Amino acid sequence: MNDGLVLIPTYNERENAELIIRKVFSLPQAFDVLIIDDGSPDGTAAIVRELQREFPDRLFLEERTGKLGLGTAYLHGFRWALDRGYEYIFEMDADFSHNPEDLMRLYHACAVEGYDMAIGSRYIQGVNVVNWPMDRVLMSWFASAYVRLITGMPIADATAGFKCYTARVLRVIIRDHIRFVGYAFQIEMKWLAYKYGFRISEVPIIFTDRTRGASKMTKGIFQEALFGVVQMKVGSWFRKFERHSPDVSTPADQRPAAPVTPAPESR
Repeated sequence: MNDGLVLIPTYNERENAELIIRKVFSLPQAFDVLIIDDGSPDGTAAIVRELQREFPDRLFLEERTGKLGLGTAYLHGFRWALDRGYEYIFEMDADFSHNPEDLMRLYHACAVEGYDMAIGSRYIQGVNVVNWPMDRVLMSWFASAYVRLITGMPIADATAGFKCYTARVLRVIIRDHIRFVGYAFQIEMKWLAYKYGFRISEVPIIFTDRTRGASKMTKGIFQEALFGVVQMKVGSWFRKFERHSPDVSTPADQRPAAPVTPAPESR
């Protein structure tokens, strides 16, 4: 077993499933992969099962009945990973919008530089998005700006879905009741990590829109995020968060807010 596990939720990704799995396994850094498939009618799970014969100790499959939502898929994967002792757990899309080679840079930020969470950020160094129509780029960028305005969370790409968590972070966060299952799930996970005082790094990436298969993004998902951010902020006024900064000798109420630092781009 490797110390890093890549979680890839799938729904109707037969065009991408084998390609993304083989790409992850071709990387110099060894990662295991868990596919969480929500009953894809196109046979995505069957493709993964066939590949498991080739990669029996590195490729795993969890099949769920029905389309249950991105957030619940990741929470299922987080618990699966923690139960098996993985130290670094990644979120990544199946459609190559996230470059698998950037997994190594996210891993480096956590495993070598000591961050608790690393975010593959589209906006930490300008706007690094390829093949998106301008209206979608603007919607995404302003969504992150809106999150910063409402929450005060200093993260340039608050809606990013390409991340590395340490097991330490997830063991704390998933004790909370995670409210959201769609787009707002990505914001809520960062918000909780920030409020608990974990160290967060933004690693600059280039996001490329899918070229195979159909996008799952809808306006309803953005609307969930719009109102969900306000709910998260208001809810935080009525609870206390135990700080988890590295300096455990400092009382929790005297520790600084969680630092959010852009990681240097690898060369």
